[in-house]
Amino acid sequence: MPRSTAIPALFIAFGLVAQDNGPAPQRISLQSAVQTALKSNLQVGIAEQVRDASKASVLVNQGAFDWSLQSGLSFSHTKSASIRTQNLGGAVSTTESEFATTSRNINATVTKPFEWGGNFSLAYGSNSPFYSSTNVSGKSTVVAANGQVTGPTAFGPFNANPFPYNSSLSATYTQSLLRNAGRDAASVNLIVAKKGSLQADYIFQESIINLVADTESKYWDLVYAKRNLENKRQSLSLSQKQLNENQIRVKVGTLAPIEVTSADASVAQREQDIIAAEAQLENAKDALARALYPDSTHPTNLDPEDAPSIEPFRFDVSTAEKTALEKRLELKVSKLDLESKQALEAAANNKLKPQLDLNVGYLGASNTRDSFSSVNTDLTGFKYPGYNVGLTFSIPFANHAAKGGMSQARANRRQSELSLRDQELGITLQVRQSYRNLEAAGKGVAAAEKTRIFREKNLDAEKKKFDNGMSTNYFVLQRADELDTAKASELQARITYAKAVTSLEQSLGTLLEARKLEVK
Repeated sequence: MPRSTAIPALFIAFGLVAQDNGPAPQRISLQSAVQTALKSNLQVGIAEQVRDASKASVLVNQGAFDWSLQSGLSFSHTKSASIRTQNLGGAVSTTESEFATTSRNINATVTKPFEWGGNFSLAYGSNSPFYSSTNVSGKSTVVAANGQVTGPTAFGPFNANPFPYNSSLSATYTQSLLRNAGRDAASVNLIVAKKGSLQADYIFQESIINLVADTESKYWDLVYAKRNLENKRQSLSLSQKQLNENQIRVKVGTLAPIEVTSADASVAQREQDIIAAEAQLENAKDALARALYPDSTHPTNLDPEDAPSIEPFRFDVSTAEKTALEKRLELKVSKLDLESKQALEAAANNKLKPQLDLNVGYLGASNTRDSFSSVNTDLTGFKYPGYNVGLTFSIPFANHAAKGGMSQARANRRQSELSLRDQELGITLQVRQSYRNLEAAGKGVAAAEKTRIFREKNLDAEKKKFDNGMSTNYFVLQRADELDTAKASELQARITYAKAVTSLEQSLGTLLEARKLEVK
């Protein structure tokens, strides 16, 4: 008998000591929990980096249509020599010559590919020597037919190129008329990259939705664990009170000692339930803290403020299905994937066409001038214009590569269509199930609440009967067990309803709107 009274006292004492030595509870609301998770969750950070990488991919593909400038400047200096022998009417003339050339060259080319399959090129080239001279600086010897030698005779230097400056200006535009013509063919990689960027943005938003749903689920698990522990402690208090009353009745002789044993066993069972409930509470705290604070330093004693509210969810099934098909981000991602596959199929189909290009060009040249400014005056004044226009045609006879690529693109597009349709059916089914689960959860809350009220009345009635000697301690404890089970069922029903609301809003694609969250 003394052992049975000491155990609860020690249990309560240890509980008070643990509460005194433990960290102060940190109160947290559901909204603040979600906000904290959005700021620090690692998975959200990963999805954000993927989104940024996809946006960068658009810039990479846009770079294929950028203007490009290539230019060069060169300087050269060369020397050479030659010996020339001529037979002039029986006389042999030998001439030794030296050459020296120093020149500079300037060129610049601007190119621009266009998204519709055109290419433009503008080229400027200038070849302007500083000087180009020929020096006959050796000797010139003439040998006559009679063997008489005349010379050597020295020659002075002279300039062989008195007008050294020349240049050209050309402009060319090439337009594909069949293969690679049009935006769908020429810029398909850019089109796919833009759609991929939108897909990454939707996937990022989807990760936010999943995080919000997961955080709410962990929050409600913590609410359940906290309230379940409170219920278990109340049950222990009731069992302890019943045990104390039985002990008093035994002392005064109005109750058989055997009745104390069942009350003592009930107290021990309640203590075991509290131990399990405390472990469940600590696990729930750790799970929520891990979701909110990914690093090792995080609060260890989170205390939820909010309670699950039971509010009617006004939505009919047909409207819910239509809303989900419009708002679900997975469907938007799949539709963009299908559009990308359609663009790739159109580009592959374009490869089956022959190559036919239209070429239009202008070539302006300058006459050889004695100054650089004179050359540029010729070019800018279009003094010596030239024009050309033409068509280039080519076609591979078998074209196996293009045919194989077309078959692959068609199969990929068809696969995306089937996947999209399958996803639509799956989302429709998910919405129906979530809607039914919410309805069932709402009815379950009402039924559990009614059951708990009846169990409370049953326990009160059984206690009165026990006080009047019309019942036994066994039935009182049994009614107490039934009330404890009813309280746990009601609490679980409320948590289930809260989770069902989150699940339905997630299946509808309206969870962020319902929580008034905006993704940037």
